[in-house]
Amino acid sequence: MGKLLNEQIVSTQMLCKDVFIMTIRSEYVASTAKPGQFVNIRCGGLDAMLRRPISICDVNKAQNTFDIVIQVKGSGTQKLCSMCQGAVDIMAPLGNSFMLDDKHKNICVVGGGIGTFPLLYLLKASQSTNKTALLGFRSGEAVVLEDKFRATANTVEIATDDGSYGKKAFVTELLEETIQSQKPDIIYTCGPAIMMRKVAAIAQKNGISCQVSMEQRMGCGIGACLVCACKTQKGDDWGFSHVCKDGPVYWSTEVCWD
Repeated sequence: MGKLLNEQIVSTQMLCKDVFIMTIRSEYVASTAKPGQFVNIRCGGLDAMLRRPISICDVNKAQNTFDIVIQVKGSGTQKLCSMCQGAVDIMAPLGNSFMLDDKHKNICVVGGGIGTFPLLYLLKASQSTNKTALLGFRSGEAVVLEDKFRATANTVEIATDDGSYGKKAFVTELLEETIQSQKPDIIYTCGPAIMMRKVAAIAQKNGISCQVSMEQRMGCGIGACLVCACKTQKGDDWGFSHVCKDGPVYWSTEVCWD
């Protein structure tokens, strides 16, 4: 259950241009957060009144800390990334989580850009014997946290749009190749909607269960406003759900991708 918390920043470090990792000390979040959940964090200042939803990237229960990775997109996230210490106002942990099942011995995560970050904690929490991470970035300069993924997954493959690092391909092409060599029991994905739509189609074509973590603009973070509405399947009909409360994780077959 999410709480309103005032916690301490341990450190903030740049990973690459406009992308920073922030470590926050919080016994409550470290002990309760599940893979796929997020924090709604206050950036400070009158020009950044709304909180920013940011996925939990990693958790260190021994040190009572957790990590979030922030991409600078405006004045609010710019101010947030400039904070190297001091108190930070958060609501956490929020949303639902990825479903981890001991019966899934072979899992595959597919991440694109900033969508790769919540998949790291999922891999760490999973007890699967074989874990594959397929990560897509614009270029080699945008590749981050590769060492952490390699320390957690059995196999890590990286695709870049320009071919400057890893394989010049779309990350969905890596997924199709992976399925041909070793079909996973379940696929987890997070990233641009166009990428997740393709991942969902590949999974359905091959009869593989798939969970997606939707990235949406949010206001309140608790389902009181309508900012993060997502069109989802409701039996033979469809409706709208709140990504902050009903998500951010959905089964790929629940999401109306049109």
